[in-house]
Amino acid sequence: MYGFIVLYEMQTDFLLSALDGIEQKDAQKRLDTRANHIAWITGSVVHSRYFLAKSFGIDLPSVTDELFAGNKGIIDDATYPLLADFIKDWKEISPRLQEALTTATDEKLDEKLVIPGMEITLFEMIGFSSYREANCIGQVALWRRLLGYPGMNYR
Repeated sequence: MYGFIVLYEMQTDFLLSALDGIEQKDAQKRLDTRANHIAWITGSVVHSRYFLAKSFGIDLPSVTDELFAGNKGIIDDATYPLLADFIKDWKEISPRLQEALTTATDEKLDEKLVIPGMEITLFEMIGFSSYREANCIGQVALWRRLLGYPGMNYR
């Protein structure tokens, strides 16, 4: 778990760095592609942390509850929440989930999660979530450049 905790801490900061300075007017731009935009990518990552937190009994509301329920993909004509609202939720859930991850017992990590089409352990879900967060943060960092913003700062 130590490795996952280190990644979790880095990715908590990296998402904020990737979003730094992005104007709301650019958050839903897709540049004539079918690619997921920054608002969807960000909301999806935030929603994933809230989903994972529920496995530890942390059940808080999020601006992602409706648009991302059931792992919905991007909705073409939807208006997604403000980046500021996603950031607020990110800052709300991240320390609580980090505490849960840090204090998780082996028994807790071995619990089975049933997800449509598969059954995995909580530990495996943490590993997948860590990988996916890094991937999504990289996508936001790429969008920064495509939209004319300076590169992401890995402070």
